[in-house]
Amino acid sequence: MPSSDTHPTAEALQNRIQAMMTGEQRLLLAYEMSMFARELSRERIRSEHPNWSEKQVALEILRLAFLPAPLPDLR
Repeated sequence: MPSSDTHPTAEALQNRIQAMMTGEQRLLLAYEMSMFARELSRERIRSEHPNWSEKQVALEILRLAFLPAPLPDLR
């Protein structure tokens, strides 16, 4: 059984709200959550590497998402 840090009452409310949503609404919610998580990652990378260009930050986001090792230097 998966563990959850969500209070059972809040989880039940979330489930009821999601059950009332259309597939399109649930897909949009998932997209918005993904974009929010990406922006959090972007800000963390910027704070760790303040001198990096936007291109370097974007490449690091891709690396973190898809590759186990750093990307090759593309310069």
